[in-house]
Amino acid sequence: MKSNLAIALTTALLLAACQRETATPTQPTAAAIPSNESQPFTMQPWSLPTNAAAAQPDLITAPDGSLLLSWVEPQGDAHALRFAIFGNGRWSAPRTIAQGDDWFVNWADIPHVAVTEDGALWAHWLQKSAASTYAYDVVLVHSADGGATWSKPVRVNDDGKAAEHGFVSLWPASRDTLGIAWLDGRESAGEEHTGHHGHDAHASGAMTLRTAMFDPQLQRRDESRLDAMTCDCCQTDVAMTSRGPLLVYRDRTPEEIRDIAVTRLENGTWTASHAVHDDHWKMPACPVNGPSASARGNDVLVGWYTAANDTQALKLARSNDAGDNFAAPVTLDQGEAVQGRVDVAFDTDAAWALWLREDAQGQSVQLARYAPDLSRELQRIEVARLQGRGRGTGFPKLAVNNGIAHVVWTDIVDGKPKLVAATIAR
Repeated sequence: MKSNLAIALTTALLLAACQRETATPTQPTAAAIPSNESQPFTMQPWSLPTNAAAAQPDLITAPDGSLLLSWVEPQGDAHALRFAIFGNGRWSAPRTIAQGDDWFVNWADIPHVAVTEDGALWAHWLQKSAASTYAYDVVLVHSADGGATWSKPVRVNDDGKAAEHGFVSLWPASRDTLGIAWLDGRESAGEEHTGHHGHDAHASGAMTLRTAMFDPQLQRRDESRLDAMTCDCCQTDVAMTSRGPLLVYRDRTPEEIRDIAVTRLENGTWTASHAVHDDHWKMPACPVNGPSASARGNDVLVGWYTAANDTQALKLARSNDAGDNFAAPVTLDQGEAVQGRVDVAFDTDAAWALWLREDAQGQSVQLARYAPDLSRELQRIEVARLQGRGRGTGFPKLAVNNGIAHVVWTDIVDGKPKLVAATIAR
């Protein structure tokens, strides 16, 4: 019997800022960087279901193997969160999840979508809570009919403080329950000061990391504060291991050490957090450059940016015990051109990483494939040269299905953001 999601997706399928400007959108780079295997990558443009101005993409794999792409479209003074489904080689017609003129829309703090095993869809965005620039809440919606209709939004954080709440991760906590993690500024609400590389101001005090569970009626339970002091505006991520969800984030100490930490929810309790690796990066402001994680069984892959020892670098580390311990990291890329903004994925026989570089010629999207244990690099390719620079290109997204990598990124065309995509096979 088909799941509710499969039925809904089948129906849907049948229905089927910034700096540099040019007249045409970026397309995947024609020539690949030579690979380290005899068989090179094969890359093709991937047509997307939107031609409108769009940014802040999110790309996930549903339990049935289809891909869900969501994005944000500017609509005058308002914004709309939209999504479409890719399955059986084609896209569904795009649908609108929500729209509003009171949203907080940011290049780095993007909305996410999720699918639980019952076929339900979930989505979140950020909504202003006061006139202050960085006063906004996380709101959550649920759809039981494949995205045709959506519930009334509820606030994930119920503290009522005019403070920052964002950088969310979602995961299926049970067949019909959603887990959610977010950075919460309720304990740091107060006088603002400058210092962020991307948030120009932020309340004094410590940002915290919190989690909660939501049922299909959007009733909250099991809310917890997991960390009393985290980096203020770096993305969080979750990898689903055989022993429970592993939450990955950038920690912060009173001495301003901002390394990557993990904690796992096992048997209803979050484990004590610990560092993936002691980079010992002392950083007085938020780098807006969080980690990415992926899991397959108890094998975990984490990718992250660091500038410890005054060297910009991207690192990859692997655990074979669901995040209890990590092997020494390998360096994916390093040097002044490294922008980070990494996304990682596990396939059946490989570990993949996607990231951005920016040199004198502009920004580029890079993709590498490693042996699952990270013992050797198998292939590497420059996916595309971008026309945009700086923050406007946001964070590229990666999903891998059956040996095919699906990559989506944001470029700037005629002063407007546009989504571009490619598929890469080996």
